[in-house]
Amino acid sequence: MESLAPAVYLTLAITVVGGYLLGSIPFGLIATRLGGAGDIRQIGSGNIGATNVLRSGRKDLALITLLGDAGKGVAAVLLARYLTHGNPAVIALAGGAAFLGHLFPVWLKFKGGKGVATFYGVLLSACWPVGVLAAITWLAMAALFRVSSLAALTAAVLAGPFAIATDQPRPMLGLAIFMAILILIRHRENIARLLKGEEPKIGKKKPAETTTSEAP
Repeated sequence: MESLAPAVYLTLAITVVGGYLLGSIPFGLIATRLGGAGDIRQIGSGNIGATNVLRSGRKDLALITLLGDAGKGVAAVLLARYLTHGNPAVIALAGGAAFLGHLFPVWLKFKGGKGVATFYGVLLSACWPVGVLAAITWLAMAALFRVSSLAALTAAVLAGPFAIATDQPRPMLGLAIFMAILILIRHRENIARLLKGEEPKIGKKKPAETTTSEAP
C-alpha cells in the first residue's frame, strides 16, 4: 500500500495544479487581443468574462470567451476523471481548482473574472444534472429580467439544492456550494446595484471607469 502513495499524491497534484492552470487561461483577454478589439481590461467594466467582452460589440469574441471559459472547466474535470477512473472527490477538487484559477489567474497577477462560465463548465462535466438545471435557471432568469448577474446569482444559489434533489455525491454538493459562495462574494457590487435597481441589462455598454461587472 505504501508503494501506491507516491502515485496517488502525484495524480492528485496533477489534477489540482493542472485544473488551476487550465482555469487561469484568460480566454477573454486572448480573444479580444487576437480579434483586434484591444485589451478587454480597458473596455466596459474591465472584467475578462464574456459579458464584458460582449460590451465591446463583438458577439463572436464574446462567444469564444464563453466557450473557452466553460471549456477549461470541462477539461479540468475530464482530466481528473480520466486519471482517477471517476473518483468524485478528486473530480470535485479539480473542478474547484479550475474555478479558482479563473477567479485568481496566475497569469494576470491573480485578477480574474467572476467565474460563471467556468462554473457551468465544471458542473456540466462533473455532475451534469446540476449543470443542466443551473443552465436552465440562468436562461429563464435572463429571458425574464435581461440581467446577467441576477441570472447567475440565482443559478448559483440553487446549485446546492439541485445537487441534493438529484442525489449527487457529497463531493459534488460541496463543489456546488463552494463555487456558489465564491460567486456571491465576487458579485457583491452587483448585488448592491441590484438592490438599488442600477444593474445594467445584458449587452448594454458600461462606462470604462466602472471597476466591477456582471457575470461571467
